[in-house]
Amino acid sequence: MSVLEIVFVVTAAVTIAYFVCLNGLYAVFTLVAARSLRRHLQRRAYGGLEEAFDSPFTPGITVILPAFNESAGIVESVRSLLALRYPRFEIVVVNDGSTDETLARAREAFDLVPIRKALRDAISTKPVRATYVSRRHRNLSLVDKENGGKADALNAGINAARHPYVCAIDADALIEPNALLEVAAPILDDPERVVATGGIVRIANGCTIDHGRVVDVRLPSSRLAVLQVIEYFRAFLVGRVGWTSMNALLIISGAFGLFQRQAVEEVGGYWTETVGEDVELVVRIHRHQRDRGTPYRIAFVPDPVCWTEAPEGIRTLSRQRRRWHRGLGQTLWRHRGAIGNPRYGALGLVGLPYFLVFEFLGPVVEVVGPPLTLVAFLLGKLSLLFLVAFLVVAFLLGIVLTTAALALEEFNFRRHPKGRDVVRMLAYAVFENIGYRQLNDLWRMLALVDLARRKRGWGAQVRRGIGRPSTE
Repeated sequence: MSVLEIVFVVTAAVTIAYFVCLNGLYAVFTLVAARSLRRHLQRRAYGGLEEAFDSPFTPGITVILPAFNESAGIVESVRSLLALRYPRFEIVVVNDGSTDETLARAREAFDLVPIRKALRDAISTKPVRATYVSRRHRNLSLVDKENGGKADALNAGINAARHPYVCAIDADALIEPNALLEVAAPILDDPERVVATGGIVRIANGCTIDHGRVVDVRLPSSRLAVLQVIEYFRAFLVGRVGWTSMNALLIISGAFGLFQRQAVEEVGGYWTETVGEDVELVVRIHRHQRDRGTPYRIAFVPDPVCWTEAPEGIRTLSRQRRRWHRGLGQTLWRHRGAIGNPRYGALGLVGLPYFLVFEFLGPVVEVVGPPLTLVAFLLGKLSLLFLVAFLVVAFLLGIVLTTAALALEEFNFRRHPKGRDVVRMLAYAVFENIGYRQLNDLWRMLALVDLARRKRGWGAQVRRGIGRPSTE
């Protein structure tokens, strides 16, 4: 064989090995998730959330809402937070130097007036210009600061927090009334060890929203948004349940995460030099706890729901996915010393290597591998049996696993009561694996180029306001 033919054959072998490992791990995670979710739902029936709500010993939580040019949805987001059922909580909105009407709309809607509020300086941030408190809601305040980015805004919120736990919420997100109680459940059960938890993120596009609450769950009309609904099910109900079982969860979504404030302050707060501040903070907390030799847990909780606005335009979604991938790359580079390091247990030996090979570098294999495998077959260098095995492992198994994630959702939570929505999701499970996934891989490859060019910043963010129809 010529050198070129050898390249084709080796690439085909590497590609099928890649998909065997990737989908094999997700098959195991699917079984783990099925078992874990069943046990979780059984325990939930005796979880004692009402007792926690009535108990004077339930720890207080500060909900931090960073906002930059979020005038379209800031009022609805704050309303949803004010409706939370939790015994002791406060809401701290951090206006990160918005240039639109975010501050004005918040002040008008909630009767915010200036006050002099003492702020800690545990974490350095951009200067604070003013602080406000609501005359209508005693637990609502606002910090107005110079622009420093989302991580800097979160750090300012932590400095303003007066409770021992902080919950980070995106400004374009809505969380359900019981979500704070539910996401705090692992902490209430094991306050000595649990340092962080995260809930599930669901797509609000297509849903009916009334006064900050999702009152009717439906699929979006946008095909692109439906694909993201399915994608989120697999990522959360399978991936994060699986990683939690190993105590190697790397990602607590920036849209909805609860942290022990002391643990965050001990590691220096959110890192401001990345666009993936959520994953980087979680990895840093893992390493800090391991370095100290302290028993700890970081957990995903499938009950508490955060509803978020999904991009419905190709350009907006592309920017989001490229940004996420850049953030992952920055985190892996900063914590490269932990990759493969047995000192960090499952995080170092399994979690970080997986995210390096299958998440960060995986797009290269998934974009280049299948076409070269087909070329090798057409050149007669691969058997028909090999090609069929490749298609089964790379695509058919992916569709089966996506369908299994949908089954976990429907059998356990039944958030989509309309049968036609379920049928529609099953049909889209095919396109999520054949078409959409490859498009995502192309975007993530572009993110590798962005990293090589040392691109910084979030890029333009387009918000239409959660619950409003798309104009894209």
